[in-house]
Amino acid sequence: QPRLEESGGGSVQPGGSLRLSCAISGPKYDTNYMAWFRQAPGRERTFVACIDWKDDNKGYSDAVKGRFTISQDNTQTTIFLQMNALKPEDTATYYCAARDGLFCSKLASNYPTWGRGTEVTVSS
Repeated sequence: QPRLEESGGGSVQPGGSLRLSCAISGPKYDTNYMAWFRQAPGRERTFVACIDWKDDNKGYSDAVKGRFTISQDNTQTTIFLQMNALKPEDTATYYCAARDGLFCSKLASNYPTWGRGTEVTVSS
């Protein structure tokens, strides 16, 4: 089974930026689509952004569109989430996820493979 490991979380002031990384290792089956989700304390896990390795198609939630950018490296082993203009409501644990299939899903239940998450805190 593929393994996902997130990094790059931390604390930042409102308006600041962070760049998250998700490295994939092991066999890459069932990983056509990669996504970022986030979960704030006491809240459900929600979709942030997704990308497909082959065509580099991308999708974003309305909450982050125009502020966050998802990308991949040229070896198809790492995806990134560049987060700009961060707001306190972006505070959450950010998870990387992978799935097979024909489209980028916004449902967490459609992703069988997950990393352990990295924490992002936006506070003054």
